[in-house]
Amino acid sequence: MRELRIRLLAGVFIIAGVLSWAGARLWNAVGTLPSVPLAAPIVLALIAVVLLSTAISIRARLKAQRERDPEAKGVDPLMAARAVVFGQASALVAALVAGMYGGTGVFLLEYLDIPARRDQAIYAGFSVLASLGVIAAAVFLERVCKLPDDDEHNGAGATPTT
Repeated sequence: MRELRIRLLAGVFIIAGVLSWAGARLWNAVGTLPSVPLAAPIVLALIAVVLLSTAISIRARLKAQRERDPEAKGVDPLMAARAVVFGQASALVAALVAGMYGGTGVFLLEYLDIPARRDQAIYAGFSVLASLGVIAAAVFLERVCKLPDDDEHNGAGATPTT
């Protein structure tokens, strides 16, 4: 399984942010800009908590397993792989959502004197922060589930035979 690249997440964030900012400007010129839902940062924060708790649980189980604790519950490799896939998918979606709300929030900065737009800018800012929390938790989960490099057994130091 490939490791999640921060460059990819940053690229998704920047592209989504620019497109969202341009879309918000266009949408505002044509009609009323859709609102940023209050539930967005809450849902994103809940996803971050789930990812973080999963990472902490797996890390504790792996530590107990390494210390050969007789009561240690092993980590099922398939469950760990599913957790990593969930984390990677969550990080990609969070980067997209952060860019989308970030671009909208930057557009809304021009209208902070209007109370409704100010509230929307605040919700967008909290959504970006919660999305960054999802990304951080997903990267942490991926690092916890990463297998140690096994250079001695896979022939990394040996000379190749032809």
